[in-house]
Amino acid sequence: MADPSTYRPAPGAIPTSPGVYRFRDAHGRVIYVGKAKSLRPRLSSYFQDLAGLHPRTATMVTTAASVEWTVVGTEVEALQLEYSWIKEFDPRFNVKYRDDKSYPELAVTLNEEYPRVQVMRGAHKKGVRYFGPYGHAWAIRETVDLLLRVFPVRTCSNGVFKRARQVGRPCLLGYIGKCAAPCVGKVSADEHRALAEDFCDFMAGRTGNYLRRLEEQMREAAADLEYEKAARLRDDIGALKRAMEKNAIVLADATDADLLAVAEDELEAAVQIFHVRGGRVRGQRGWVTDKVEDVDTAGLVEHALQQLYGGGESVPREVLVPALPDPVEPVREWLGGLRGSQVDLRVPQRGDKKDLMATVQRNAQQALALHKTKRASDLTTRSRALQEIADALELDSVPLRIECYDISHLQGEDVVASMVVFEDGLARKSEYRRFQIKGFEGQDDVRSMHEVISRRFRRYLQEREQTGEWAVPEPEEGPLEDDRPEDGQRTEDGRPKRFAYPPQLLVVDGGQPQVAAARRALDELGIDDVALCGLAKRLEEVWLPGEDDPVVLPRSSEGLYLLQRVRDEAHRFAISYQRNKRSKRLTAGELDSVPGLGETRRRALLKHFGSLKKLRAATVDELCEVPGIGRRTAQTVAEALSSRTPAAPAVNTATGEIIEDGVDETTEPVAAAPQTAPSQETP
Repeated sequence: MADPSTYRPAPGAIPTSPGVYRFRDAHGRVIYVGKAKSLRPRLSSYFQDLAGLHPRTATMVTTAASVEWTVVGTEVEALQLEYSWIKEFDPRFNVKYRDDKSYPELAVTLNEEYPRVQVMRGAHKKGVRYFGPYGHAWAIRETVDLLLRVFPVRTCSNGVFKRARQVGRPCLLGYIGKCAAPCVGKVSADEHRALAEDFCDFMAGRTGNYLRRLEEQMREAAADLEYEKAARLRDDIGALKRAMEKNAIVLADATDADLLAVAEDELEAAVQIFHVRGGRVRGQRGWVTDKVEDVDTAGLVEHALQQLYGGGESVPREVLVPALPDPVEPVREWLGGLRGSQVDLRVPQRGDKKDLMATVQRNAQQALALHKTKRASDLTTRSRALQEIADALELDSVPLRIECYDISHLQGEDVVASMVVFEDGLARKSEYRRFQIKGFEGQDDVRSMHEVISRRFRRYLQEREQTGEWAVPEPEEGPLEDDRPEDGQRTEDGRPKRFAYPPQLLVVDGGQPQVAAARRALDELGIDDVALCGLAKRLEEVWLPGEDDPVVLPRSSEGLYLLQRVRDEAHRFAISYQRNKRSKRLTAGELDSVPGLGETRRRALLKHFGSLKKLRAATVDELCEVPGIGRRTAQTVAEALSSRTPAAPAVNTATGEIIEDGVDETTEPVAAAPQTAPSQETP
């Protein structure tokens, strides 16, 4: 009997998305499949005190040895995938659904002389075509109601059918055109059976040819001036399209395909594969690998295809990938040789296959995040990483507190810096800080790093001086500015939280110049008990102050992995702050400085007039028509806008197109110029 705590996932590692989960025993067999609107609370409920669980649930979690999950887009997709896997794996603890009684299905009784469409539950009968399962019986009835106008198959019971034959009068559906009324001879038995077979073909997914045929008939009717017939066919096409409920777990036309998605960062990549057979997801597999070489997404796809099919895995007719290998023809020929016929290797661009690819991509991202969470949360791994850093940098003790600094700007504008903190190998976001570079204008990463380190440690020394322990050197550039913590990180009196204690290791994003600037800042403040290093991004080299050669940690080193995580987090935090500042600067408009005009009324004005140009041309009376705008405010707005020269038109630097100012208040009034030079965004 297993202890559920031995395989319990970390609460933060479980996504909150809809999904399907599987419990496996020690031999890898699936013993339970379930679905959830939100995976995190559902899975967490299985790992409470065994005394509080249902006896059967307690038996299941103690029999299981692992749990895994697949995220999907909607609850309907979760239901479909759960059903598919219950049928596929036949789990021993899924007693409730093993006889299909909880899943209503759409049935067509082709074993009768006049086939009937109806909702059925329970065991399948010979000669009856089944479609589904559906989440709810009303979903089947809605689908049938839409299709009956195109395929008027009978839906009445045998008693009603016999009664109509006796009296020679059809039921209401026969009068309104939703039944072909074979009961009174409006169509023959063969004609009615042909309608039922067309209905089955459509429900089986063979929809493309039928819709194209109807569209061609509609165009021909319109060309022959038969507009009523064309309108009826148009409505039929609309009804069929509404009935084709979008579902990323079930594909049309009985597709056989493998869908492969990749989620990656600078260190690792996760690959997920969904095997679709007969239009349904029949299997899923994936793995996480270290990026031991400089390879892009296309290269990762090529390696994944080699690993997937090189071992003898059968190749389907279609292989859908996020990026094509370069060159692609040799890979296509190789796959075709394995299959014995042509293989369609491509990137899905639209439709259900693109939607399903998005689901596979979400699972790849979740797999990568889960892998990183497990790696970072393991105490033994973290301890080994800290010890490796201490050994490589020749520190006296392991660095329990690590601070990392990064500079970010866009072409020298909105220069900011970030400070992130890791304690015991884990991020401590309450200690994160943000800085605006205020000592100079323009782009100078080295000078910016010197300013940030000086401000951070001068602030720390001032706090220590309050206790009478340390003296603080006078700043050369003037009084200390108030550095900004992360949003919400303030004390009850509104002041920024303290900088806490100093780190054992200070990491800067960069090479020798940045390390030298940080060392100079520490020396100027008289701080000599904080270890310092820099992590150069290009070759992942660790630079120490005053050293001509870097320290190179092994690629598989847990210490290097921790330093990279710290550096990447500082990069993310700096970039997000810089983009936020840039967005606020670009979206600042002429209405922002109008006295007495708040955000709500600014939005109301722009929404009412549609553009700033029309707002400038509005009279005071027209301004008063906007809800919440009185005459005095209207006069203030009119005077403020009339006294300013309209800004020059914005130009899209990528196309040369002049952008009209008819944008709402949420649109950046400047063209996407900053986005045209992403390579200039540092760090």
